[in-house]
Amino acid sequence: MDSDFASGEDTAFVYDEISNIIKEAIEATIGGNSYQHNKVNQWTSNVVEQCLNQLTKLGKPFKYIVNCVIMQKNGAGLNMSNSCFWDNTTDGSCTVRWENKTMYCIVSIFGLAI
Repeated sequence: MDSDFASGEDTAFVYDEISNIIKEAIEATIGGNSYQHNKVNQWTSNVVEQCLNQLTKLGKPFKYIVNCVIMQKNGAGLNMSNSCFWDNTTDGSCTVRWENKTMYCIVSIFGLAI
């Protein structure tokens, strides 16, 4: 019985685990930097790649979709919406909003069980 519980946990989309992966990727990539338009493309690519690398290391049976938006803090609005048709018992999503004095970084990860 215990082995069934462990195997279920090994294949679950664990929100807290994914959230930590996102936060670590953002901190490692952007950290204390100020917004710089010429670096945003590289930063978004690095955050996405680091998240995917860490997700792959988990060894869970998921296909992942990672989305990263970096926006300068200048008073402009940003509205985002995501919608999925999936199995709520196996699939999951996690969105983290990170900010410093000059920018916002929003990362969403969707995990689809295979």
